[in-house]
Order: sequence, then C-alpha cells, then structure tokens
Amino acid sequence: MKKLKNIICLTLVGVFAACSSDFLDRVPQGELITAQLENPDGVEATLVGAYALLNGNVNGTWGSYSSAPSQWLFGEVAADNAHKGSNNGDQPNMNQIESHQAVSTNDNLAIMWSRYYEGIARCNNTLRLLNAVQSGSGEKLSDARATEVTAEVRMLRAHYYFFLKRVFRDIPYVDENTETADAITIPNNTDVYPQIEADLRFAVDNLSPDKPLGEAGRVDRIAAQAYLGKVLLYLGRHAEALPLFEAVMDARPDITTLPFTDNFDVTRENGPESIFAVQHAVNPDGSGDNANVGDMLGGLYGNAPVNCCGFFQPTFDLVNAFRVTASGLPMLDGSYRTNAYTSDFGLTGSAKTNYAVNQTLAFDPRLDYTVGRRGVPYRDWGTMPGDSWIRDPAYAGPFVGVKHMIEQSQFSTQAVQGTLQITGLNINLIRLADVYLMAAECYVEGGDLGSALDMVNAIRERAAQLPGKQVNGSAAAAYNVQPYPSFPNADYARNAIRFERRLELALEGHRFYDLVRWGIAKEVLESYATFEGELLSAYRDLVFQPRNAYFPIPQEQIDRSQGALVQHEEY
Repeated sequence: MKKLKNIICLTLVGVFAACSSDFLDRVPQGELITAQLENPDGVEATLVGAYALLNGNVNGTWGSYSSAPSQWLFGEVAADNAHKGSNNGDQPNMNQIESHQAVSTNDNLAIMWSRYYEGIARCNNTLRLLNAVQSGSGEKLSDARATEVTAEVRMLRAHYYFFLKRVFRDIPYVDENTETADAITIPNNTDVYPQIEADLRFAVDNLSPDKPLGEAGRVDRIAAQAYLGKVLLYLGRHAEALPLFEAVMDARPDITTLPFTDNFDVTRENGPESIFAVQHAVNPDGSGDNANVGDMLGGLYGNAPVNCCGFFQPTFDLVNAFRVTASGLPMLDGSYRTNAYTSDFGLTGSAKTNYAVNQTLAFDPRLDYTVGRRGVPYRDWGTMPGDSWIRDPAYAGPFVGVKHMIEQSQFSTQAVQGTLQITGLNINLIRLADVYLMAAECYVEGGDLGSALDMVNAIRERAAQLPGKQVNGSAAAAYNVQPYPSFPNADYARNAIRFERRLELALEGHRFYDLVRWGIAKEVLESYATFEGELLSAYRDLVFQPRNAYFPIPQEQIDRSQGALVQHEEY
C-alpha cells in the first residue's frame, strides 16, 4: 500500500468536510484556512487534499462517473471505442454524450466541471496557505521543501485545468491571487493554455526525478516533463515537445522489457512504466471513497463475479480493429470491417447455445487483454460466457472491458466488500507507451520517419510478447503482431501511429481527445457510426458537428456566475 494512499484515506476529514461541489456557487476553500492550519503540517495536509481530487470524487462512492480520471465517458464512449452499455434507460444523460447531443443541463457535465474546479480550489488553497506560513512569524517549511510543494501544487493545478480545457474549451481561470469575492465573476473568455504551460514549466524546473518525500504517488520531474510534452503536443508544438518525451524515455527502461499486463495489475502499480498515476485505495475501514469509484459502473452483470453495473462496453469497431493481416500488421485501410467478427451476436437457437470461439481468426494479442469475449478466459474469473455477463447485449453488444477490473483472487483485499466493482486499482494518466507514441508523432512532424518507426515497433515488439489466451489447450486466436518494415511516407506513418495509439491505449480515456486534436473526429466517428449502426441501430446516423469537439458549459454554472460565464455560441 502506498503511503500517500493511506494519508489521503486518513487525513483532512475535518478540513474538507464543508467543501461543496459547486465551485462558482460557494466560498472558495481558502476560507477554511484558520490559524491552526498555518504551519508546515497544515500545508502538507492541504497538499494531500489537492492530490485527493485526482480521483474525481469529493465524498461517498456513487456519482463520480463523468469525472473519473480514466475519462471513460468523455474519452472513450464519446469516441468509437466504447458504448455506454447497460441499457437505454439507465443513466440516459450518458446517451447524449455518446450521440454528441449533450445539452447544458446534462448532469455529467456539471459533475465534471465541479469536481475539477474543486481540485483547482484545493491547489489554490494550498498555495495561499504556504504563502501565509512562509511569510509569517511561526514555524516554516525549508526553502527547498516550500519550492517543491509549490511545484507539486502547480502541476496538479495544470492537470485539473487541462482536463477541463479538453472537455469545455472556454473556461474561467482562477488562481491563488484571485480574491474570494471575485472568483464567481471571472469570465471564460481567455485561453488558459498559457497558464497551464507556465505551471508545468515551473514543475519541470523545480521538481527532481525523485518522488517528493519518497512517496510513490506524488508527481516528480519525469511526470512533469511528460505532461508538459503532452500539452505542447496538443498545441501542435512538436519540436518543443520532443526533447521532453526523449528525457522521459531516457529515464525509464526500454519499453520492450516492461510487461504490458503490469499496467492493469493492482499488485504491480507505480512500476517503471507508470509516469503519472492516480492513487486509489480501499480505505482502512473498508469503505471506498478513495478507491476507483469513477469506473465502478464498468462492473459486469448477471452471474459475473462482479455483477454491477454493466456499463462501458467495447464496440464492434474496436474489437475488429485488433484484426491483423497475414503479415501481422493492422488493417490501416479499414478493411477490418469487412466480414466483421461479431462473436455470438445475433445468433439464436442451437447456434447460440453451441457457439464456440473461432480460434483461427488472426488478432493482435492485446485484444484479449483489453476486451472480454465469449469463449475466451477473462482474467482469473473463468471463461467469459457471453450474454449472462452483459445487461442488454441487443443494445450495446456482446463485449465487456478488461483493463479496469481486477483478479477475482484480489477481491478480498483490493475491492470494497459488498461493492466489488469499487477497487484499489490505480489509473495511469500517462504511461511510458503513451510517451513513446507521442514521441513518434513528433518525429514524423520533424521529418524523422526512422525514429518514428522505431517507437511504434518497440510498442509492437512488446505486444508480441503477450502470451495468447488458451482455449482447450490451444490459442484462442491466430495471434500475430509484427513490426512495420518501413514507413514509406509521412501520411502512412501518421496513420500507423494513430492506429497504434488506438490499440495500445484502448479504453484508457485517450481516444476522443486524440481524434479531436488530430482534426479527424468528424470523418472517423461518422464512418464508425455507419459501420456500428448496421449491427446496433441505436448508434446509426451520427452527425458530428464542429461544436461536438467540446461540450456545453453547465447551465447551473452560467446561472450562478451573474453573467460572467458565456455559453459557446454554437450551443
């Protein structure tokens, strides 16, 4: 158990008990500062409170789905990788997110906004308190630790703003210098990227490669370099981003030596591939508000070992994207949709009852470590039986996710008893494979196709090491993944890198944001809807408008802002 996890579980109960989830309708958290907190211990406690919001949760366990650090709803369901799942009538406002018809009163938007501004408020509160302590007459932090705390806080604040920026685009910027009375009147008419960049540059300059206080869950220089590189990549500044990614890769082992499965193993968290992870833990008293509550709806259904709640189901399109050519390469031309694999979907009678997985189909082995499909072993739960683990297969298909669940043998120590879908599994916001593939993009834009090829092939070499799942003593598929022999031109390289990101990072919250920053969301999602809609009518006829690259400002925040916040004109 990570020390920081335990601290988050045990501290700040009294300090933050009065926090509201409505950022623009309350006195900012700075008002909770008292003389009793104006000391080094108070600063450290409020800093841990700023870390605690990384899991998107203020209190309790239910309701933090859209603010999950995995971004499964906005990052995957809004893209072509996942369906909301469950059934049509459950959490109907999520249907709006999936179909890109969200309105400003959608509660998922309000939760995303309020939770991440709560994180920002905690960061600003920590900086105010630190300033009060360091400028006061009492005990102080050492100059080195004060600078380090500032760097930790500013990186956390940059993260919260970045997640808000990707979802809402036009957001107000509030920092530690904003007066309490003025916070509610800050408009959303300026770009916050310069402030995000400034916070991350401060973190890069003032954090060391070692974890502050020796605690694995804290941010360090390597995480700050990766995050700054990512933000610069989003801004199209590839030449500036690349040295940051190279520094991260130089600081970590070769990706080919690091098992893919370690990223989704609760017993191997914070390993060398983990660059920046949200720390989750079941509380010492067995409760779960510091655990992975944002992903809890992704528990399976029916007679599955975890039988709630049936959301977050992989799409037919994602599953078929793992098909490979005879050369072990992805079908970059989209031909994976031809004669698509559909598992037992649509079968009836004896064909359904006697269905057996086709073990001759050629797949990238990452498929069966990402997606649960009928007839193939699912973690240590046994063979996935199909519909009996799914809430409504006719609505969202025959597949379930794997990465966000844990082994059944770990339930007793790593899940909340009675609510097994809440686990202690960390969420990697940035992992090393992500950095490799972001670096590959930079190499292409800089004209270095050879280095881009090396990055992608390293990821594929690691994938080739995955042991294939076994069915009746033989491989569940004709597993095959081979390196690209070359990247003949930049367009081909871009396509290959983008496809590799989909395969490697599937269901980890990146996909929708990638499509938007690449400028291809409309063509990809409308093409996907045409294919997917032939199988599942609920997803047919999607029209992706320019405004759908982001979501409307929550109406409740506009109403409370006294005219300061302005809705996007497209909405």
